[in-house]
Amino acid sequence: MKKLRKSLDDRAIVGVCGGIAEFFGISSFVVRLIFLLTASVSLWVYLVLSWALDESYLLRQK
Repeated sequence: MKKLRKSLDDRAIVGVCGGIAEFFGISSFVVRLIFLLTASVSLWVYLVLSWALDESYLLRQK
């Protein structure tokens, strides 16, 4: 079962958009564009997700 996590490879700030893109199998550009177009609401969502999501498994192996 897939779990939503922050991305280790595709991160611009914290890796939330990259993690969402990896989870749904879409481009991270599309996710970032959606976050920009809905900035008033998505800022709060981004902050909560950056705090709540776990890091990628690859980061834990280091």
